[in-house]
Amino acid sequence: MALYPDTAVERAMRIQEVILRATSGEITWIQASRIIGVSERTMRRWKARYEKHGYDGLFDRRRRRPSPKRVPLKEVEKILRLYREKYFDFNVRHFHQMLVREHGVGLSYTFVKKALQEAGLVRRKRSRGRHRKRRERKGCFGEMLHIDGSKHEWLALCAGQHQVAVVMTDDATGRILYCQLCEEETVWAILTALREVFGEYGLPLSLYSDRAGWAFHTPKAGGKVDRENLTQVGRALERLGIEHIPSYSPQARGRSERANRTLQDRVISELRLAGIRTVEEANAYLKQRYVPSHNELFAVDAREPENLFVSCRGTNLDQYLCLEHERVVGRDNVVRYENRALQIDKQRGRATCAGRRVLVRHHLDGTITLWLGSKALGIYDSQGLALHTNQRKVA
Repeated sequence: MALYPDTAVERAMRIQEVILRATSGEITWIQASRIIGVSERTMRRWKARYEKHGYDGLFDRRRRRPSPKRVPLKEVEKILRLYREKYFDFNVRHFHQMLVREHGVGLSYTFVKKALQEAGLVRRKRSRGRHRKRRERKGCFGEMLHIDGSKHEWLALCAGQHQVAVVMTDDATGRILYCQLCEEETVWAILTALREVFGEYGLPLSLYSDRAGWAFHTPKAGGKVDRENLTQVGRALERLGIEHIPSYSPQARGRSERANRTLQDRVISELRLAGIRTVEEANAYLKQRYVPSHNELFAVDAREPENLFVSCRGTNLDQYLCLEHERVVGRDNVVRYENRALQIDKQRGRATCAGRRVLVRHHLDGTITLWLGSKALGIYDSQGLALHTNQRKVA
């Protein structure tokens, strides 16, 4: 079977690209005929031949038979219409997966990508250059976790509103262990993420993060972190025996940065498609639907079978993952904390607590406890009103 000359191949490719652009609605068929340089009647004939014979129909039919692998034009039109009307903000890989999962399309990723590019719906990207070696993943599940916050317009239906996605992933498997939206990347948001992951999986050997204000004190911008002056999160990790590793460049935390880009490519589109407008709805969707699907697609098996998460059964995580502040008890046995007056009841065997240094712990559920060494002096609600000790286990 004779091969087509280069000029014929180039002409067929040009005609196909114009037909796909007209099919996608980017240009009209009259404009398509003018681009190719033929009459409107001839343009209709090219369209019919492409619809019947596929790409091979654009060649001289006297020289070659139609390919048995040709894709009907109606199928191509369906794909382009779906992308233009429904999935316009999906990346090509994500769009192809949705075609397979939701619409039963059996075409290859390469064909779909080429069709979108030739229709002008997706830009052709430049090559990323030569392959570069990166740090190997840790060997075991739970050996090192990444935590990061990504500020973005996650809710496409609420233009102009920015939220932060707090994400925790396992280095060895790439599995997302936690992904939730919040208004800001605060200490409370980070402690909440740590509490949920530690409570479900156990304590990891190490945690890798950037040098945000909640993570480390950095005396000099761009310099080394202060290992002596710990933040609230750093103090909690140290007491739990978890090594806290700082990142000194975006390239060093490339794995978590790439994970954030993947989330931005997919989550925004899926939340829009689901009609989600609130952070609460988004967090429920992420936990119940997106994260399991993401892990099924992207998570890998660890090189080693051991699970290095340490069980924290019997450990009261609420006493570690909280805010701690030292205060001095006033002469009226009141501790001042954030515009709250925490009244200490008379303690057995002690005439007064005035002048003593006590530890205030502000817990994730809003309650506050006072401690003198290992002794609990009182428990208070979020407004600072005393609660009975049997309403909450403080030890």
